[in-house]
Amino acid sequence: MHELISQLLRLYLPAGAPVPEGLEQHLDGRMTRAFDLAHGGAVRAIVIPFDRQPQANGADPWERLCEAANALQGELGLPAPAVSISGAAGFRLWLSFQEPVPAAIAQEFLGQVVAAYCSGVVLPQHGVLALVELPPCLNGATGKWAAFIHPGMGASFADEPALEMPPPPAAQAAFLQGLESISQEQFRHALAVLARGAGMAEAETQAATDAVAPAPASAVPPGLLLKDATLEDIVRLLHARNIEPTFRHLLPPR
Repeated sequence: MHELISQLLRLYLPAGAPVPEGLEQHLDGRMTRAFDLAHGGAVRAIVIPFDRQPQANGADPWERLCEAANALQGELGLPAPAVSISGAAGFRLWLSFQEPVPAAIAQEFLGQVVAAYCSGVVLPQHGVLALVELPPCLNGATGKWAAFIHPGMGASFADEPALEMPPPPAAQAAFLQGLESISQEQFRHALAVLARGAGMAEAETQAATDAVAPAPASAVPPGLLLKDATLEDIVRLLHARNIEPTFRHLLPPR
């Protein structure tokens, strides 16, 4: 549990702040509460929800998440985000910043990302300042578990993005250990790309890109999200990271 909390602090919770009250009880299922990812008017993370929505024209939330995540990496040059299941009817993308981003700028960035890559996404009322239930945790509406997952496992949760049993904390921590936060340079680059796509005036776009070096090629990992991974692919990937894939509890037929 200690390593999982360390990874959540590293990636998502306000830098330098103490461990939020009740976090351990939240993670082990004794309670469920929402946490503030903002401090002093700036945010450390953005969470993008992909739930089943009527206006999505039947598009599968997992397929939409894959398209958005691949665009964030391939077109904007951002590091791979974390992926989670909600414990109910959808998935989440988790974007982490190395340095806190003013909430107004983060909200503008989120709006541009949704407009460009996330058609059908419905954002929470308070946007980037909305309180967030950090995985792993019990979903209060369903009684099932939200959890971080390996991106290659997403398709196996398309019908039910939830776990019957609590996921092992060590496996949850392992999913986060290899992730990188978005640097200031990468963020400026992404803003400039979005500005060009939105038709911003050339002078404004140039001013944004002048301060940005090209994003490193390593920021775009090969393969990206594995929409069509087989069970054998998934197990092999998890075993390579010393994770035992005992994630779903199967009940015998009645």
